Amino acid sequence: MLILVTTSARSRLSLQAENAALRHQLSVYRKSGKRPRIRPADRMLWSVMPRLWSGWRAALFFVQPRTVTTWQKKRFRDHRRALSQSAKPGRPRISPELRKLIRRIWEANPTWGSPKIVAELAMLGINVAKSTVEKYQPKRARPPSPTWRTFLDQHVRDLVSIDFFIVPTATFRVLFVFFVLAHDRRRIVRFNVTEHPTAQ
Repeated sequence: MLILVTTSARSRLSLQAENAALRHQLSVYRKSGKRPRIRPADRMLWSVMPRLWSGWRAALFFVQPRTVTTWQKKRFRDHRRALSQSAKPGRPRISPELRKLIRRIWEANPTWGSPKIVAELAMLGINVAKSTVEKYQPKRARPPSPTWRTFLDQHVRDLVSIDFFIVPTATFRVLFVFFVLAHDRRRIVRFNVTEHPTAQ
């Protein structure tokens, strides 16, 4: 008995949906003549119809079923685009109080790294990214690094150049030359020539 009542109710709802679909299409033809002029409200109605009634294809005459499927996809894309545009892009901004707190922690604990500060903030119930903590790190004045010229001027007395090369002679002998040259006065510190070099 329950199955009969349920089947009867479904068939009645299906019949009512079919009548509404046919009447809607008839009104479209009456308003626009032979060639139906489909408005956005009509597209909206038929985009929702397949969700409510499974037999919508049998009552569809003024467009193809694939056209309704295209309307559904377009409605879904428009809905997703509206949701994405309503949200603000990028990361959420943190409050000025949290920025000051991060700077105070950096200044009070100069030896801490950003992971340590992130962990300390997490224990306070504040979840921030490591990059955010590093962004608000106070800038410390660093002494300027010396230039290469300054380095050479300060250490020129301690710098030497060492070279080891071969020299072919006119009699087709090969001599091995080794010398050490000091940079301050271009002074030769060590010099030796041999035909048979050894490790020593």
